[in-house]
Amino acid sequence: MIDKLEMLIALAREEHFGRAAESLGLTQPTLSAGIKQLEAQLGVQLVWRGSRFGGLTPEGQRVLIWARQIVGDARTMREEMRAVRQGLSGEVRLAVIPTALTAASALSAGFAAAHPGVRFTILSRTSIEILAMLENLEADAGITYLDNEPLGRVATVPLYREEYCLVCTQDMPLAEKVEIGWDELEGLPLCLLTPDMQNRRILNQNFQAAGVSVTASVEANSTVVLAAHVVTGRWATILPNKLARFLAAGNGLSVVPMAAQARAPLVGMVALHRDPHTPVLEALIKAAGAMREAV
Repeated sequence: MIDKLEMLIALAREEHFGRAAESLGLTQPTLSAGIKQLEAQLGVQLVWRGSRFGGLTPEGQRVLIWARQIVGDARTMREEMRAVRQGLSGEVRLAVIPTALTAASALSAGFAAAHPGVRFTILSRTSIEILAMLENLEADAGITYLDNEPLGRVATVPLYREEYCLVCTQDMPLAEKVEIGWDELEGLPLCLLTPDMQNRRILNQNFQAAGVSVTASVEANSTVVLAAHVVTGRWATILPNKLARFLAAGNGLSVVPMAAQARAPLVGMVALHRDPHTPVLEALIKAAGAMREAV
């Protein structure tokens, strides 16, 4: 039954029979037959059918909750037995907000050095996408904001508070300052992350609190793209401190601290609240805790 439950999870995630089948490496008829077999086993209709996928029935929504729990538990059991045989090994799928990618690399590099049998897949995603990926078992853990939007039922490990810097070319007037107030950004040509990113919403709140009107003439979902635009000399951007210094290194850019906020956003690692976690994930949570800065 586990494979049928995985089909239901994929169908709920993709909301399309063809895409769900492709994500599992199956043909669409195989997926459709598997869902029908699951319905027959449970004695209820799980999917509204028509010319296309019509969503899950109320019974299907309830079964989906069980499916995520059962499939997650089955994967945890397999991983625990593998750890008994081979030690910590396998893959960790880590979904990370763009502004925390340097923190993710520090975590994965240190963990991989201690546990060479573990490999990482790190994906840059929005905070909302990270929570959806955890729920749909597409990611094992995430690094995201902890105190700005509802997280749901997840375990959290605080890592650091996000403090900001202006990144600009050295010939910009603001580059010579020791610190920049948010009210000094009025009229400055900026390139910023796209509005679907929680980082952008946080910056917008700071602009509003400072009483300045800021319009980004370039928006991107990649911090590398932002830094590349700053190098041209036509724009500046605002990035978290460590990421700003990493991207500015060797590019002739200045990094100037922004005035402190009343309370800087808290960033940390999240994972589904499950007991037990897989041995690899449990070890990763402990490693993240050891990285924690004073927050």
